[in-house]
Amino acid sequence: MATYSTAQVAKILGIGTDTLHRWLKEKKVAAPKLTFVGGVKVRLWSETHLDIAKRYKAEHYWGKGARRRRAKRDE
Repeated sequence: MATYSTAQVAKILGIGTDTLHRWLKEKKVAAPKLTFVGGVKVRLWSETHLDIAKRYKAEHYWGKGARRRRAKRDE
């Protein structure tokens, strides 16, 4: 089972680490528990946590400074 760091997850998602940390702080994405690795606290993201973050991004994130495109209404 692969594990990823927070920086790796941000890169996989195509977002900045600041954005991912903000989502964690605002509890928009469930954060994996902190683990000690070599005396340093890190979050080890599993595939499950990564999938949850991918789903959140697909549903809520449209990019830095980008405006949402409005769907054309059928009239």
